[in-house]
Amino acid sequence: MWIVLASALFLTACGSPAPKGSDSSASGTGGDAETINIGMNMELSGAVAAYGTAEKEGIELAVDEINANGGILGKQVKLITKDNKSDNNEAASVAANLTTKENVVAIVGPATSGAVKATLPNITKAQVPAVTPSGTDDAITVQNGTVQEYIFRSCFQDSFQGIVLAKYAEENLKAEKAVILGDNSSDYAIGLTKAFKDTYQGDIVAEENFTAGDKDFQAMLTKIKDQDFDVIYIPGYYTEAGLIIKQAREMGIEQPIIGADGFGDEKLVETAGAKNVSNVFYTGHFSTKAPANDKVEPFIKAFQDKFGKQPSSFNALAYDAVYMIKQAIEDQNAADTKAITTGLAGLKDFEGVTGTMTMDKDHNPEKSAVVLGLTDGEESSAETVDPS
Repeated sequence: MWIVLASALFLTACGSPAPKGSDSSASGTGGDAETINIGMNMELSGAVAAYGTAEKEGIELAVDEINANGGILGKQVKLITKDNKSDNNEAASVAANLTTKENVVAIVGPATSGAVKATLPNITKAQVPAVTPSGTDDAITVQNGTVQEYIFRSCFQDSFQGIVLAKYAEENLKAEKAVILGDNSSDYAIGLTKAFKDTYQGDIVAEENFTAGDKDFQAMLTKIKDQDFDVIYIPGYYTEAGLIIKQAREMGIEQPIIGADGFGDEKLVETAGAKNVSNVFYTGHFSTKAPANDKVEPFIKAFQDKFGKQPSSFNALAYDAVYMIKQAIEDQNAADTKAITTGLAGLKDFEGVTGTMTMDKDHNPEKSAVVLGLTDGEESSAETVDPS
């Protein structure tokens, strides 16, 4: 997911004559003889900290499990955690620090699309692969027709979500007329809006825009209140979406509301008020009600044992990101950056808790989506949707 491309921080020389992808040097293997260094570049404070902190939980659970089960190729994983403060410039700086100072062989994160894009120059310069659990903007992995060699994701991309939501509105909700209330300040929302509009076969009777940070949506909602429509599409994050849902329901707007994975945090319901969050649907990467495979139940139990709560999509995506790196290392029988990059690009039939996935040529995982339904703020349905 997210925001705008920040100015990149260029890397300085590593100070080692050995290439980053070489097996023969400490810099190539990202640790000492006993460890494999993996970095975490996450939004642990700031505006979207809810996503980063959730993903941190999934990452830590995966690392703990891997180490308890003997590590990777006999080495323990050392997790190096950095907070990018929900700031794109800081995310770029963290990427530079992890790759040049902390000697990591792979990075998990950031969580948001804008932050991920800000890190690309630095991870590319250092030739260190990264897996974003939730950076869904299509332009992360392909820019100007060129695949970005060192970035991968465990989530599906925005165009995929927009297609799924358009089809869900038409086929499941039988919605012939839609209203779009979009965040015009984020790459995430802009991409989602485009994909929906390109796919939806019904009529879009109104389109209104807001900006991240807005609090009062009364004027926008007044414009649409008396129009004839069947569904409201809100491509945005829980911060604004929660307020829009609350204010819409309080104004008597009762039509179904659909959105993407930015809805997938408990703070959406906290903001909107549980009584207002009915007939709300969003794309998710994971649901305890629709397990993708046999790995899901053990993951749920392990997560509950460690954190005392049910895992979310963001927990699950981050957990999968770590295991994708592990699988890449094992497939290549090497823990250097070059081998991991090759392994991630060639990942096939990887069984994650968010689904069985194969990496496509653009570094996006091929897998199904789940559309989750909420009633009184509680998950009441989960339907697996394949847009093909």
